[in-house]
Amino acid sequence: MALRRCWRYTGAAPRLLWNSTVLPGASVPGGRRSVSSLDSSQPGYKKLLLRRFTSGPPDTDVNYDQLKKLLAERKSVVIDVREPWELREFGVIPGSINIPLGQLNNALQLGPGEFKEKYGGEMPQQTDNIVFSCLAGIRSKIALDTAALLGYKDIQHYPGGWEDWVNKEQQK
Repeated sequence: MALRRCWRYTGAAPRLLWNSTVLPGASVPGGRRSVSSLDSSQPGYKKLLLRRFTSGPPDTDVNYDQLKKLLAERKSVVIDVREPWELREFGVIPGSINIPLGQLNNALQLGPGEFKEKYGGEMPQQTDNIVFSCLAGIRSKIALDTAALLGYKDIQHYPGGWEDWVNKEQQK
């Protein structure tokens, strides 16, 4: 009997979680506290108001100017997750390491020597800042999630990818 009651709600919970925004102090329908009782002076109010459930950490996007600065200061490891033929055909962000997306999970678990031999760069540590890039930002987001699952903390992705990079470089 209890199983039947629970079965009725199995589709509702995932839909509610998927389609709703996380608000501090928000209540479920019928609760005492409403969204209007939130204090907009709370730190991070707007960020929480707009943020939805995601698998990656918050603030993971890097724009062109930020990436240029990170590359110039050598404060970040940029990993391009495109296939090698794409790099030959379209081009490369200078200073990036190429690890195709299909190899990323295994590559980030290699030893430092093996990594350097296979990919030609220093193995990023779990504490290093890593920026993932691809052609247009789709695969780099998947790479971001993969690295997060492997325990990497300071990870970001360049959503504009190579297309944005080459457009901005041509404008200069």
